[in-house]
Amino acid sequence: LKGASVVLSSSPAQFVRKVMTEVAPSVSTDALVVSASKGIEIRTLLRMDQVLDQILPKEIMDRFCVLSGPGFAKEVAGHAPTAVVIAGRTAEAAKEAQKIFQRPYFRIYTNTDIVGVELGGALKNVVALAAGITSGLGYGHNTIAAVITRGLAEMTRLGVAMGGERATFSGLAGMGDLLLTCTGDLSRNRTVGYRLGQGESLEAILSDMKAVAEGVKTTESVYELARGCGVEMPIVEQVYGILNEDVLPAVALEMLMLRESTSEEWS
Repeated sequence: LKGASVVLSSSPAQFVRKVMTEVAPSVSTDALVVSASKGIEIRTLLRMDQVLDQILPKEIMDRFCVLSGPGFAKEVAGHAPTAVVIAGRTAEAAKEAQKIFQRPYFRIYTNTDIVGVELGGALKNVVALAAGITSGLGYGHNTIAAVITRGLAEMTRLGVAMGGERATFSGLAGMGDLLLTCTGDLSRNRTVGYRLGQGESLEAILSDMKAVAEGVKTTESVYELARGCGVEMPIVEQVYGILNEDVLPAVALEMLMLRESTSEEWS
């Protein structure tokens, strides 16, 4: 990494601290560091930019950026037309990263809401688990649409409570990534959820997966964040129960449907 002008951090969220601590001495102080990791660190409940704040010097982090949005790596590698977002701590840093990463098939929009963009990328993985579970239970488009829409409401509530901008969750890092991850066959989180809905144990599913499904660990972090912020997230609560408290998927879905009737207001 010595002499690199751009450093892309894309390790699984729970390994970012370890990996970046090891490479930090080699990162130039004038390098542009961009994070593409989507998750929240367990135990500390920190976003990736907060983790890197503890590792990298201020002069690097002042130009820090986050790359997120609906983009399966396999499809990007195949040059499928894709649109994503880069959020920077300054508009100038975001525009610099935009110029570096944009390609004719890879369109990038800029943003300065790092909190919202990072949370969108992390929270949607939990909702994707729920979407996969409903598919695994044998339900169709009505149920998936309900999970996606109400999941977005939960994402937005927590994101705004943590300092993100509401509009961000209607954009590529929110709704865009959520739609992709909840419906795409390449989604690892949706796959884990589907297999849970089919009756497989989490241990068996994770033992034969070759890649990381971020949502499994992120669910624990989001559950704790929601409790700490006093934000109601019933879908997250039920996914947490399935993963950690042996709640049956069918029972979890029933509990969601039998909740007290309420308004659609997202606030």
